[in-house]
Amino acid sequence: MEQSLKPIKPLLKVENLKVHFPIKKGILSRTVGQVHAVDGISFELMPGETLGVVGESGCGKTTAGMAAMHLTPPTAGRVLWKGTDLGSMSPARLRSLRGEMQLIFQDPYSSLNPRMTIGQILSDPMDIHKKYTGNLRKERLDFLMETVGLSPNLTNRYPHEFSGGQRQRIGIARALALDPSLIIGDEPVSALDVSIQAQIINLLVKLKAKFDLSLIIISHDLAVVEHICDRIVVMYLGKIIESADYISLYKDPKHPYTQTLLSAIPVPDPLRKRNRIILEGDVPSPINPPPGCRFHTRCPKRMEICEHKEPKTRQFGTGHTAACHLYGDA
Repeated sequence: MEQSLKPIKPLLKVENLKVHFPIKKGILSRTVGQVHAVDGISFELMPGETLGVVGESGCGKTTAGMAAMHLTPPTAGRVLWKGTDLGSMSPARLRSLRGEMQLIFQDPYSSLNPRMTIGQILSDPMDIHKKYTGNLRKERLDFLMETVGLSPNLTNRYPHEFSGGQRQRIGIARALALDPSLIIGDEPVSALDVSIQAQIINLLVKLKAKFDLSLIIISHDLAVVEHICDRIVVMYLGKIIESADYISLYKDPKHPYTQTLLSAIPVPDPLRKRNRIILEGDVPSPINPPPGCRFHTRCPKRMEICEHKEPKTRQFGTGHTAACHLYGDA
């Protein structure tokens, strides 16, 4: 008798997540409004998968990543880690889980304490979680440095003695210090030179395979996530407007905003011209998002219905969804 295979459960599941920041004014600090940073998003991350979260600055992608780790408390919705709601956990239990979920920060300069040596920076997570104590500590530090392509002899140096790319490697080593299952990279290469960006991306790909990691890569650059991500979600003004595997998204983007982002990717062939789509106006304020489709104020294909009715999410094949009135309601 054949044994039935158990379905693989998501490592991380986000359900209708909202993060609103209150705006306070006056002597009494009265709440006069809300910043709708994240406004009802849902997605899943499977074990060993790399998910890209892309969009313009201010779309809420970094806040979504922080809320997924409960570093920023959600206003509403749930975040499930291996099936358990993070919001129902005690502070002590949540703190113990931090070792399984780690973060790579955007700025390799301000994310490292200038008064601590590299050895102290990498040892800090181990001290907090009481891991790799005694003689194992030195072995672990050497292993981490070698893993990210740096010499173990550099652990007594300070951050100002390293380049930007080397600092980001140190940030990656710190994220690996506690053997996490998930690493969230918040624009991990945007502050680096283009040549160094490729090195860091290749390092992340190598580390994912070596340690069987799951990754969430937050970026504004679709050219970056194309080379590392299995699946991509596109955010605009706090909403997910399209989600697909990277092949479907790049070959057949459905939402006009996704098409615009893809048209901005530089083409390496000087003889080949890309039809660039130029958007009008700026991103609306998240304090007072426009009614209907939030992209309608800048959309080159907007219709009358877009101005007052929010589009439903429609399915296009396996795993490809988009929220746009061009395709009718699901």
